[in-house]
Amino acid sequence: MEHKLVEVLKRCKSLRELKQTHLQILVHGLQHCNFTLPKILSLLSQLGFTDYAFGLFRSCRFPNVVTYNTLIKLCSKEKKKDPFDDALRVYSQMKAFGIAPNDFTFTLLLRCFESFLEEEGLKYGEVVHGDIVKLGYCSSVFVQNTLLDLYAKSGGKLDSACRVFDEMPERDVVSWNSIITSYMARGEVELALRLFESMTEKSIVTWNSVVSGLSKAGNMELALSVFQRMPERNKVSWNSLISGYIRLGDMKSAQRVFDDVPEKTVVAWTAMVSGYTTIGDLAFARNIFDRMPVKNVVSWNVMIAGYVHNHMFDQALHMFSQMLIDGKCKPDETTLVSILSACSHLGSLEHGKWVDSYIKRNNFGLSIPLGNALMDMFAKCGDMENAKTVFHNMPNRCIITWTTMVSGLAVNGECREALNLFGAMCSKGVKPDDVIFIAVLSACMHGGLVEDGKRIFFRMVHKFGIEPRIEHYGCMVDLLGRSGKLEEAVGFVESMHLEPNAVIWATLLASCKIHGNENLLESITKRIIEQEPSNPSYLTLISNMSASVGRWRDALTYRMAMRQQGVEKVPGCSSIQIGNKVHEFLARDTRHERRKDIYKILRCLNRHFDAGHVET
Repeated sequence: MEHKLVEVLKRCKSLRELKQTHLQILVHGLQHCNFTLPKILSLLSQLGFTDYAFGLFRSCRFPNVVTYNTLIKLCSKEKKKDPFDDALRVYSQMKAFGIAPNDFTFTLLLRCFESFLEEEGLKYGEVVHGDIVKLGYCSSVFVQNTLLDLYAKSGGKLDSACRVFDEMPERDVVSWNSIITSYMARGEVELALRLFESMTEKSIVTWNSVVSGLSKAGNMELALSVFQRMPERNKVSWNSLISGYIRLGDMKSAQRVFDDVPEKTVVAWTAMVSGYTTIGDLAFARNIFDRMPVKNVVSWNVMIAGYVHNHMFDQALHMFSQMLIDGKCKPDETTLVSILSACSHLGSLEHGKWVDSYIKRNNFGLSIPLGNALMDMFAKCGDMENAKTVFHNMPNRCIITWTTMVSGLAVNGECREALNLFGAMCSKGVKPDDVIFIAVLSACMHGGLVEDGKRIFFRMVHKFGIEPRIEHYGCMVDLLGRSGKLEEAVGFVESMHLEPNAVIWATLLASCKIHGNENLLESITKRIIEQEPSNPSYLTLISNMSASVGRWRDALTYRMAMRQQGVEKVPGCSSIQIGNKVHEFLARDTRHERRKDIYKILRCLNRHFDAGHVET
């Protein structure tokens, strides 16, 4: 009967079916049977009904070691921050009832701790290590390998891993692989190679560990040497070598290895696409992408992100459209974050709203990365109502979330609300960092909130202990300068703990231009020229400032200097979305297909404004 019920249990696919079978177990009086109970617990674990499993376990009168092991395994699969707490509690109860643990008990416990290698999890691992020694399980290769793996993966416990390895009475290939991998991870390449060469039997995993470790360490000459000695290779071997060359930016070598791969996996193809996008060769990356026999979502994400990182935002949107049309791979969160970034840079609210609706239609949760990207897109496109909606609907927030919202409010003129939001953040116990203070000081700068800016700068330094960066000083100089407090701004610059750079002086000069103050022109100009003698933006600013106060000869001198140096100011650029297309315009643009119509309209507008100015 027990065996029949176990077979029925294996076919259960829902909690309802499981409960019906459980009822039959109760009817036949097998509820305390240590043969069926672990099977039920295991099935409950697979179906995700952990609370039901714990309740069932508590009703068991005489659980044995197999039952306890099953419950510990169930604990390790729980989606909790610290599942090892429950696992250790079950283990403690097991010892209290005098039930001796076995090999599986220790390996299950250690693997549970291994998944959460924070300080507390590692501490519990050391406690279990003590029990392993006391109960005589040091001779178990199975247990010792798990313990070795725990210490090896913890990073800071390599000495403990070495001690376990040295004290092992018997080692297998898994033991050697663990210790070699841990040495490689810590950069102890010579020791790892010495151990590798002393091995009498090497598996392909061992060879791959060494090739991968050397590749990650950037020692491609040695990695290639080991790779060429390999008696057999698999896709991991080839991918490790390709990734190593890509990591160094050596795409010629990566391409040479890639061309030699007998069976190219999607991972290898994707790595090559990623490598070429990293060095900015988008044409070659796209060529490889188009040749891929099979693409997965990572392949699409790499290509889209490559376009975004190389400021080819239109192409990123086009690639996203192709992905949707292809239909073989569904966009994931990473895809959407990249596309929202492209929409933000283009100011394409229409595309951004479509992505927002796609997120809702496909039931994507507002995770922190996705919520931040969506909120940033709305803020940069000027739609603060939707940005606020996203912010309030996010179940979890991080400091970047608050910073994005504060910055968005500031840029869109809601400066007082930005300060209020910052205050709300602090009241919730969220500790501000140096980046959010730049956003808050920018809000003060945009809103002309001088006293608030001074107070916030003081709090940043004296309450939160944040050392001001040049960006914080720049915000304060701009704030004081824009409000006409030029003497105070100069005094602030002179009291800075950092050496003022050209940006600080140019900010001060721009304020002098706004308020028509020529007294500081000569001294500030000298500072800027010393630090940035060929910067076209600064030279243009100095020339314009000189012209505005009637120093025409100086203005002409700086213009001539720019011309002689071959320095040209980067033209201003603006964009506008019409329908599904984003149009970009440069100052003195001669490339746009409708430039004649555009300039004709501009001339009409100029005449209209000139006429209006005369009438007033």
